[in-house]
Amino acid sequence: MSEIFFSTDPDFCPHCKHIPCVCNRLGAPKKQTEPVRVRFLRNAKGSGMTVVERLPLHPQGKEDLLKKMKKSLGCGGTVKEGRLEIQGDKKAPAAQMLEKEGYKVRIL
Repeated sequence: MSEIFFSTDPDFCPHCKHIPCVCNRLGAPKKQTEPVRVRFLRNAKGSGMTVVERLPLHPQGKEDLLKKMKKSLGCGGTVKEGRLEIQGDKKAPAAQMLEKEGYKVRIL
């Protein structure tokens, strides 16, 4: 049997080359080369959001992590362009949650 190198399936993982991903099924952090960045951005309306970038997770793992974060922080959020966007200024609590999950975190 030949190995899959490319697929248009959104569940295809380029690291383990499986559909669905088996290398990060439980959401455990992959080996980190750089810390996860957590920062607060204000938008034009004056309200703001906490942004979590450079998270080394499969897209489904990001969705699961965001769901846990929204529930524990009591706020809304979404995944856009591979980064987590959480409503409000939640830098410190979000960083604590990520450190508990085993990530190196840098607050900007």
